[in-house]
Amino acid sequence: MNLKNGKITVGELLDDPRSRAVLQKRFPAALRHPMTGAARTVTLEQLLAAASAWLPRRKLDEALEELRRV
Repeated sequence: MNLKNGKITVGELLDDPRSRAVLQKRFPAALRHPMTGAARTVTLEQLLAAASAWLPRRKLDEALEELRRV
C-alpha cells in the first residue's frame, strides 16, 4: 500500500479493508476507542509521533512494514 510518505490519513487506512485488517490485528483496542472516529483526518506521520510515547518503536515499525505490503 502506498502510505504517501506518512501523509496518508487514518481515515484512508480505515476505509481500506486490507489496512483496516492490519490495524485491527495489531491494535484492536485502538479501533474500539471512542476517539478513533475523530482521528480520521490525522496523518499516519502524526499518529506515529503520538503513538511512540506509548508503544515500542519495534511494534510500530512492524505494523508499518505490514501496511506497506498490503
